[in-house]
Amino acid sequence: MKLARILLTGAALSLLPVGAHAGGHLHGIIDNYADIAHASYEDSLITAKALQAAVDAFIAAPSDETLKAAREAWLKSREPYQQTEVFRFGNAAVDDWEGKVNAWPLDEGLIDYVDEGYGTEAEENELYAANVIANTKVSIGGRDIDATSITPKLLAEELHEAGTVEANVATGYHAIEFLLWGQDLNGNGPGAGNRQASDFDTQNCTNGHCERRVAYLKAATDLLVTDLEDMVGQWADDGSARKELEDKGEKGGLAAMLTGIGSLSYGELAGERMKLGLLLHDPEEEHDCFSDNTHNSHYYDVVGIRNAYFGKYTRIDGSVISGESLDQLLAKTDAKLAKEISGKMDASYSAFKAMKTRAETVEAYDQMIGEGNAEGNAVVQAGIDALVDQTRSIQRAVTALKLDGVTVEGSDSLDNPGSVFQ
Repeated sequence: MKLARILLTGAALSLLPVGAHAGGHLHGIIDNYADIAHASYEDSLITAKALQAAVDAFIAAPSDETLKAAREAWLKSREPYQQTEVFRFGNAAVDDWEGKVNAWPLDEGLIDYVDEGYGTEAEENELYAANVIANTKVSIGGRDIDATSITPKLLAEELHEAGTVEANVATGYHAIEFLLWGQDLNGNGPGAGNRQASDFDTQNCTNGHCERRVAYLKAATDLLVTDLEDMVGQWADDGSARKELEDKGEKGGLAAMLTGIGSLSYGELAGERMKLGLLLHDPEEEHDCFSDNTHNSHYYDVVGIRNAYFGKYTRIDGSVISGESLDQLLAKTDAKLAKEISGKMDASYSAFKAMKTRAETVEAYDQMIGEGNAEGNAVVQAGIDALVDQTRSIQRAVTALKLDGVTVEGSDSLDNPGSVFQ
């Protein structure tokens, strides 16, 4: 989704007294941030390869058990990946790439069969119900695309965001999620998608075109691994994303860090991913809508924000990447504000931990945002309020650190909620 941008600036002054110690300190913060990015994407790749292995096992022997294992591997893969989203908005290399792997929401009728209630056409998307799995030829803007072979190249180069329509999501986590779970037809009621394993059983096929459905799932999963390998390389010591960050200089690097932290906190997570769905009470506006995993998606976004700010990341093997941080820098500049932000980060974490606990013990996120669910709505709103409050203090940190060019994403759902209903 296209979000508004809010430019925050401070006086163009030095952060610390000029000297090798100051420069080295700032460089250490940026270098540690890049190390955390590399480790986070590396963990995302490791868990994506585990998903790939589980998908291969499912394809080889489709059953309820192997489908469950593939779904569990997908859920596990989301944990480190969501922690990488904080690197998106301040780093063009990530923002330009991210749509390949985590674009949402998607018009699932592009990919496969859907329930009759989905409809057969949408004015804004000619591929709304194209069903690539059922059709070997797809017409895009009057041009016929040969979809006889479903390959990573077809998905990435021909179908993904075809016709410049963002809802034509053909690749990434959510395309795989839809294939593994199918549509969630429960509205704001309990239950996630419930696709049958036999949809991938070429010997006992249900809903037709099982060989092509297998090919699509395989291609999308392999492509996810390839895309993550690319981003791991970009954050390596000689990688292009790391170099792009370093080329911004020390103050520019810090601005990029705060842009990511502020934008994910405010416009993206509090706004587009949470407030919009709460205003509309619409289960289609939840991030992991087929699997009912949205609570974890949001929770690990918040964990990622903390990782970037406090300069500490716990890897999937339990080891820890830790070093100089924004928190430490701000403590030397404005100790009171540093303490305030730390407290607000803790408050947002607590709010999302409570949301996660409720989802695991009481009701799923799509039920929480349902109309008339005052208690569930309040839990979600508490998370939104904590993020908005956190962002206000981040904006003050931009001024305290005397940074220019920090760009925080906005959202109509927060800044102009009346427009959402127009």
